Amino acid sequence: MDMVGKTEQEQTTSREERKRRKLLEQEKAEVRPNITSIRRMRIRLIPIWARILIVLLLIVLCVVTGLMVGYGVIGEGNPTDVLKWETWQHIIDLVNAP
Repeated sequence: MDMVGKTEQEQTTSREERKRRKLLEQEKAEVRPNITSIRRMRIRLIPIWARILIVLLLIVLCVVTGLMVGYGVIGEGNPTDVLKWETWQHIIDLVNAP
């Protein structure tokens, strides 16, 4: 409907009706928590501790993969050298050198 064609009385009536509807909805919402508070326990397929472990393992896998790609492809070295301690010792020596 068009609000331009309505009189002022009709517009206030519709506001009052909206307020009444809103109050009724709030009253219904107050009753619902009692009904919805009774819920079934959800059984998780994968426990939380296992999810955390999986995420940590995926992070480590992504870091190692990124290091291998960066060292092997971008740095033109042997990708498996990134897993050796000698490589890291050399990098540490370069960073700490005066």
